[in-house]
Amino acid sequence: MNRSSVIRRALLAAAAVALATGCTAQAAGSGGTAAPSSSPTSASSSPAPEPSDSASSAEPTETPSTDDEPSSSPTADAPAGKVLMKDGDENTQVRELQARLRQVGYFDRAPTGFYGTITGKAVSAFQKKRELPQTGSVDETTWQRLVAMTHEPTADELKPSTTNKLDTPDARCMTGRVLCISKESRTLAWMIDGKVVSSMDVRFGSENTPTREGIFNVDRKVRNDWSKLYHTPMPYSMYFSRGQAVHYSADFAARGYNGASHGCVNVRDRGKLSALFDQVRVGDKVVVHW
Repeated sequence: MNRSSVIRRALLAAAAVALATGCTAQAAGSGGTAAPSSSPTSASSSPAPEPSDSASSAEPTETPSTDDEPSSSPTADAPAGKVLMKDGDENTQVRELQARLRQVGYFDRAPTGFYGTITGKAVSAFQKKRELPQTGSVDETTWQRLVAMTHEPTADELKPSTTNKLDTPDARCMTGRVLCISKESRTLAWMIDGKVVSSMDVRFGSENTPTREGIFNVDRKVRNDWSKLYHTPMPYSMYFSRGQAVHYSADFAARGYNGASHGCVNVRDRGKLSALFDQVRVGDKVVVHW
């Protein structure tokens, strides 16, 4: 009995040592000596390697992100507020923006109230001079800087008679109610009995689609027209020579004289043309001249 007990105790002790050695190898599974004896499942699910791997990979990841923060924070803070005005907007605040930009020499034409490419370039130039992000859109910081260095636009600054200087009216425009349109000065003057009531910039057709010259009459008016031929809107159309009309052009407002019409007389100041549209009657004279 004593001999059996001794043998049993010796076997139990040996088994305990073997079990302890197996656990140690599993826990240190990355050591590789016990890996062959471990099943793939137990090796992949071993919790020991995971903290070790995540700790070693986290350090280089955190370091660059910390280093990036100072260099990226000025860019994040630079816009300093939401965008107030941007390309495609058309309202009274845009007109004020253009008038203020004109005061400091960044906008060389009469305000139209339409935010197009010309206005965007003017804003970008203003931002560049003040070392602001050159977005071409007006954020709160850009607007505050511009307002601080300009005065509130007067009525004449917001709606000057025209950007282009009017030339001497054609003799045929001196009597009656006349849309007097000059290709030389690129202006339209609304005249009644020889007096200029209002005026605005205009754009004409290209060499391939010229605007006809001569004396005509307004034969019809369409407030919200659409060109079926060129698939483009033609607000405030006043037709005077077959398909040619005086009408508002968003393209003219956006690109200025970089483009041309297909023969119509384009107007870029929507507000002025809207008022003119309400005043002109069917039958009024139209004179297109050099």
